[in-house]
Amino acid sequence: MGIHTGEEGPRSEGRKGEVVRFGYTIAYVEDPERTAAFWEEAFGLKRRFVDESSQYVEMEAGATTLAFASNQLGESNLPGGFRKNSSEELPAGVEIALVAEDVEGAFRSALEAGATGVADPKTKPWEQTVAYVRDPDGVLVEIGDEVTG
Repeated sequence: MGIHTGEEGPRSEGRKGEVVRFGYTIAYVEDPERTAAFWEEAFGLKRRFVDESSQYVEMEAGATTLAFASNQLGESNLPGGFRKNSSEELPAGVEIALVAEDVEGAFRSALEAGATGVADPKTKPWEQTVAYVRDPDGVLVEIGDEVTG
């Protein structure tokens, strides 16, 4: 699971000359396969890797990897514990932001696939249209168009 070959992204010099780049967003969820199926239906993303134990799934999402790992794997990785994503709680203070040409269409598609609406599409002062949903695991998702200018 750790290292994947792929596209080279923007890099910055870390401490002591280490080269670092943003590589993954991983959301811990109850059932990664079920979550991946939702993201396929709601947003049209496709699975690119499924761990043989189904504890970890990666999605085709462009230059940065979007992945879902099981809460069980999270407990193994984070022995001090973590706040699990849950649709019964307020969302975590982080979002997964998706870019869509048709924000309203993507918002409707997400709702039809089982997402919970948080904020209807709205044009912001900087001329970007954004909407917010939560996936069935309670993960906060922004759906927005490209920021121009």
